[in-house]
Amino acid sequence: MRDHIRFLLGDEALELRNIDPTMTVLDWLRLEKGRCGSKEGCAEGDCGACTVVIARPEGGRLSYRAVNGCIVFLPMLDGCQLLTVEDLKGPDGALHPVQQALVDCHGSQCGFCTPGFVMSLFAFYRNDENPTDQRIDDALAGNLCRCTGYAPIAAAAKKMYSAGAPAKDRFADNEAKTHKRLEAMADSETLCVGVEGRQLFAPASIAGLADILSENPDAYIIAGGTDVGLWVTKQLRNIAPAVLIGRIQELRRIEESHEAIIIGAGTTYDDASSIIAAHYPDFGELIRRIGGQQVRNIGTIGGNIANGSPIGDTPPALIAAGATLGLRRGTERRSMALEDFFVDYGKQDRRPGEFVEYVSLPKPEPGTYFRCYKISKRFDQDISAACGAFRLRLEGDIVAEIRIAFGGMAATPKRATATEAALAGKPWTAETIESALDALDRDYTPLTDWRASAWYRMAVAKNLLRKFHAETSGLAAPLRLAGEGRLAHA
Repeated sequence: MRDHIRFLLGDEALELRNIDPTMTVLDWLRLEKGRCGSKEGCAEGDCGACTVVIARPEGGRLSYRAVNGCIVFLPMLDGCQLLTVEDLKGPDGALHPVQQALVDCHGSQCGFCTPGFVMSLFAFYRNDENPTDQRIDDALAGNLCRCTGYAPIAAAAKKMYSAGAPAKDRFADNEAKTHKRLEAMADSETLCVGVEGRQLFAPASIAGLADILSENPDAYIIAGGTDVGLWVTKQLRNIAPAVLIGRIQELRRIEESHEAIIIGAGTTYDDASSIIAAHYPDFGELIRRIGGQQVRNIGTIGGNIANGSPIGDTPPALIAAGATLGLRRGTERRSMALEDFFVDYGKQDRRPGEFVEYVSLPKPEPGTYFRCYKISKRFDQDISAACGAFRLRLEGDIVAEIRIAFGGMAATPKRATATEAALAGKPWTAETIESALDALDRDYTPLTDWRASAWYRMAVAKNLLRKFHAETSGLAAPLRLAGEGRLAHA
C-alpha cells in the first residue's frame, strides 16, 4: 500500500505523509500552507466562501470542478491538481480574466465571499464557452453574497469571456503538461494514510474495495463526503477507519442499454445528470436543485442512496421510476428493488462489509408520464421538506400502472402503495384523484420538525398528486415557475 498522497498545488508537486485523514482541504490550506484566500463561512458546504477548484484527467483532458474545501478531505486530492484564488494571477501579476471582470463589474464589496465566487467562475470559464443566463445562475447558486445582490457578479460571468476564449488563458496553454504530470501520478496501489491509529484507505479497484471492506466491515465508506464531511466539521466525529471510493473508475461508470441506464455508485450528480435528463427530463430538473454546483460536482447518487436519509432527493425519483440496486460483498453480488433497501430510519438492508455497486434506472416505456417535485424553503441549495415523484402509464384514460414515492413523509423514502392501489384501474380524472387522497393518510404519518409541520407535509403531498394530474391532463394554465418547457412524456 502507498502511505502518502501526491498532488499538485498549483504547479507545485507535493507528497504528504502522516496526515490527519479527515483534515479538510480548507483547514490544510489556511493552517498549513498560509493560503488564506479561501474562507470558512459555514463549514458545511452551503455558502461557497471556501470554494476551490480540483482538476483531474478525464477523457483525455483536464476536468475543472469547483468544490467546497470545507468538506473535502485532504486525501481526496490524490492524483489531482488543487487550484485556489492565489494561483490565478499571471507570472507578471496580471489578473485572470475572471478576476478582471469582477473588478470591472464591481462584483465585490466586503470581499469575504469574493475568492469563492472567483473560483466558481474560474471553473465555469474553463468548462463553458457560451453560457446562458440559466447556466450562470446554476453555476453561482452555491455561492452566497450578502452585499452585491448578485447582479454585478452575474454581469462579470458574461464579461469574463470578452478577453478571449477560455482556450486562450495560461491554464489552457499548460493543460497538456499538467495532464501528463497528473497521469504520471496514477497507479493501481491502494492508498493508506493516517496518524495516531486513524486510517483512511483509498483503493484503486472495486476488487480492492471489496477486500478492504471484508477486513474492515464497519469502515465508513466515503464517496463525495458532502454529508459525511459535516459529521467531522459539525459533530467532530471520528470516522476512522474510512474508505474513499473516488479513485475507483469502475464505480464511476455510466452504461446504457435498450432497457436501462446503469449508474455506478461513485458517479457524481453532475456526471449523471445529462443522461438522466435525456430520458427523465423532470429528474434532471430535480438534480439541478440538489445543493450547489460544488455539491453536484462531488456528491454521488450512490452516496445519496446508501446514506439512507429520509429527505434524500434522488431515492423518491428512482423508486418511482422502478430502479433496482446492486450490492456487493467480497465476490458475492445481489440486487433488489430500491424501495426494499430502506428498512427503517438510519437502517438499510446492507450487510457488514457490503457496499452499493450501482443503481439500474429502467428507461420509461413510450407514453409514460414522469414527474418530480421538490418542496423547500429556497429554490436553490436547500434541503427538501418533501419530495414527491410519480410515474404513470395510461391505457386510454384508464390508469394501467402508477408508482408514487415520497421523501420527507416517513422514516425512509417510501412508496405510496395504498394510494397506488386506489388509483389503479380507475379513470384518470379529477374525481378519481380526490377519492384517492385519503389513501395518502394510510401511506404516511409525517412528522413535524423545523422544516415543516406534519399537517403541511400531508397537505403538500395531496396537492402534488393533484398537480401531477393537472400536468398530465392537458391543463393549459402554467403550473411552474421553472422547468415549464421540459414537461413532456418521459
